[in-house]
Amino acid sequence: METAGKVGLFGAAGAAGRIIGAALGAAGRDYRVVGRSREPLDASFGHDPHAEIVTWNPDDPASIRAAAAGLQTVIYLVGVPYDQFAKHPPLMERTLAGVTAAGVERFILIGTVYPYGRAQANPVTEIHPREPHTFKGTMRLAQENLVLDAHGRNNLSTLVLRLPDFYGPGIERSLLNGVFDAAVSGKRAQMIGPVDVPHEFIYLPDIGPVVEKLTRTPQAYGRWLHLAGAGTITQREVARHAYGLEGREPKLMVAGKTMLRVVGLVNPLMRELVEMNYLMTEPLVLDDTALTQLIGPIAKTSYEEGIRRAVEAARAGQQAKREKPQHSAA
Repeated sequence: METAGKVGLFGAAGAAGRIIGAALGAAGRDYRVVGRSREPLDASFGHDPHAEIVTWNPDDPASIRAAAAGLQTVIYLVGVPYDQFAKHPPLMERTLAGVTAAGVERFILIGTVYPYGRAQANPVTEIHPREPHTFKGTMRLAQENLVLDAHGRNNLSTLVLRLPDFYGPGIERSLLNGVFDAAVSGKRAQMIGPVDVPHEFIYLPDIGPVVEKLTRTPQAYGRWLHLAGAGTITQREVARHAYGLEGREPKLMVAGKTMLRVVGLVNPLMRELVEMNYLMTEPLVLDDTALTQLIGPIAKTSYEEGIRRAVEAARAGQQAKREKPQHSAA
């Protein structure tokens, strides 16, 4: 393994960006965080002397190139609204052109299981066919194909790191985050069913050290690799454990596929969840043997410990809201 140069996190304002940035900073490495607006980047990274904050316009090729200037590695975390997945491939095309023009040597896409479609056998290794049957899976497949096809061109090496669904302390975009908040407040948790099917989640803070290591592992590139969670768990078990930490019995309101369709008539986000509901009914569990053979053992947080930390964060968040001074009108 080598000592790598400067890393840029594109789309850094989300939870994964904060986690990977923290791992880079902890390793004493300078890194750049890139996002559309400065305020959330300042809030997340302004305290870290290793972080350089840069804004970009991903629709402007010159802006992409400027954001990538001087970087050895780009880690791509750019999200789009859940109902606008068609933006993924053109956005990736522009980004790859910009980073190549800037002379970037390595490019890591943090990917998803969507391009696989339904699991043909579990656990799923990297040789599993990529045969998405959903629009979102097709867009994600097109996105990662652009990344993989760019490998070996213009001195660029590329890698897709595939993750399952994630959770962790204060991670709002997690499927499970509402359960932790509801457990602390004693309210009913709204969940997307079915809730009794085993499902794989990764504790998101665990990805930081892995990604940091991959930025300085040249032999990892030119393919996709899996980073798996700590086994499987059902959503009901997550709720039982979270509510139990607060001394409560779980209270759940579960929306299955039919309910999602009905609610989707008025709520576009719920409508978008319908086609991906197969991942809740048919487990897809990743095998990360290839990754561990490459970089060695990977520290993984148990579900018990991860849920405890997530509940503690929800408790602290609600306490902070209660203590926030209320400004009265003069």
